[in-house]
Amino acid sequence: MRNLDITVLRSFVAVAEAGGVTRAAGFLNLTQSAVSMQLKRLEEMLDMKLLDRSGRGVTLTPAGAQLLGYAQRMVELNDEIYTRLTCQEWEGEIVLGVPVDIVYPVIPQVLRRMARTHPRVKIQLLSSFTRSLKRQFARGEVDVILTTEAGVDSGGETLLEVPMLWVGAPEGQARRARPLRVAFCRSCGFREHALGALDSADLQWELAVDSDSDMTVDATVSADLAISARLQGHAPAFVEYIEDDALPQLGTQRINLYAGNGRKAITDILCDYIRQGMMQVGSDSARRPRDAA
Repeated sequence: MRNLDITVLRSFVAVAEAGGVTRAAGFLNLTQSAVSMQLKRLEEMLDMKLLDRSGRGVTLTPAGAQLLGYAQRMVELNDEIYTRLTCQEWEGEIVLGVPVDIVYPVIPQVLRRMARTHPRVKIQLLSSFTRSLKRQFARGEVDVILTTEAGVDSGGETLLEVPMLWVGAPEGQARRARPLRVAFCRSCGFREHALGALDSADLQWELAVDSDSDMTVDATVSADLAISARLQGHAPAFVEYIEDDALPQLGTQRINLYAGNGRKAITDILCDYIRQGMMQVGSDSARRPRDAA
């Protein structure tokens, strides 16, 4: 029996989640050649090809896909053991603010991972709109926030630049109605941009929802009474992305990360988990057809 090297497995997981050696090397704070050498060692040890480098970027072979789940669990278990035995002083509470429309699929995974590796740290999740979160962050009421916005302010870090797409009920007809019925919350940061795009396209529209409740918007869209807009990779399962040349393109939005200076050791770990999760979403979206919610 031979022992697998956790360091090598960590590099493999990072490359798989980032979709490339260069991005993974930056995250691991290693050179690209060092990461490549570790991957080569792993493939030689297992005597099988784990990564397909023939196309654009890096994809997993069937053997690599099978290994990934095991490797992720081994790295997480290693980190959990190390943290529980050596970092007893890491405890307390972090307030994490996330816009409603990007809570899924990353944030539940991040919370679960933090609970495993840092059980003494309580994460208080605050879900709101970007404008509100930025005001609370400026007042020091939130330790870490994610935002969805066109640019990025000083001190922010762009994790992904994501297409904003129209969404509607699966096989729905609301997208064909004229005037077009649309649903957005009053405080939604996408609302002004999407309605401006409709005006520029000279497409008549009317608001089907006048509410601050995201659940109201979701219910209206899922009932095929209106359409809305979501970021690619972050739409709920009960809608589908719309491809219709009659609807204007909505461009892209950035998913940004802002972290305060307090409790830096703990917030750094949380931010790393968020970065990894967002990298995985970005890689999955790039490989997945656009109409898959």
